[in-house]
Amino acid sequence: MTLTVGFRLGNDSAARQVTVLVTEGGYLHRAQGLYGKLPRLSRPERSPAVDSPIPRFRGEHPLARPIADLRRHHAAYTRKGYTRVLIPPAVVRLDLDENQPLGAVAHRELFQAFTGAAPATPQSLEAAITAFRAALGLPSRPEHITTWVPRDKTLPPRVAAMLRTLEDGSVLTPARRRPVGWSVSNQGVRLRVGPTGEVLDRAAVVELQAALSAWLHFTKDKEPPAPQDDGPVPARRSVPTPGTAAD
Repeated sequence: MTLTVGFRLGNDSAARQVTVLVTEGGYLHRAQGLYGKLPRLSRPERSPAVDSPIPRFRGEHPLARPIADLRRHHAAYTRKGYTRVLIPPAVVRLDLDENQPLGAVAHRELFQAFTGAAPATPQSLEAAITAFRAALGLPSRPEHITTWVPRDKTLPPRVAAMLRTLEDGSVLTPARRRPVGWSVSNQGVRLRVGPTGEVLDRAAVVELQAALSAWLHFTKDKEPPAPQDDGPVPARRSVPTPGTAAD
């Protein structure tokens, strides 16, 4: 008898399905194909930690890599549109001797046995993996794992003030007029270059960086504005950047 953990996902738009499972011997098995057709079987992937002569695999548990690959396949196929759960993640004990050579017929029977015995009770992949490891007497991951999610930091006061200006429909312009200038509006960022160039000092660069940061936050998760031509800027109220006085 061999303990297995696996799942089957379907992609309705492509009419395809995939079944992935891991056996306690450290093998990952995968089968995929069209709905209603015999699936194509991938070659069994054996954990390199099983009898590997390579030093870097010594000490690695034979199930560590297959379980990681099971998670990876589940995430990858879900991103590819395999969002229909045909067989929820499940732990199934099969009548299989992994010490015997796995021929083509026996390999297909392995999948048929798994799909025929797998319960339809919904559960997450992590819950199934935890049950699989527990049944084998292996330690499990903590039940509650905090996943770091990047969040927007609090905006600097100057950028926040500029963002409110953009939301008001006004245009940001530099407080000091220069031959090389710029304007930032809810329509986009426009650079203006006069007949001669000018190197911006640190204060001017900081001002422009704040205006661009405000514009990036203003346009986040929005459709990009239509590109503007080099014609006259539409008549809008122009507001010098906050924190400085106008000329």
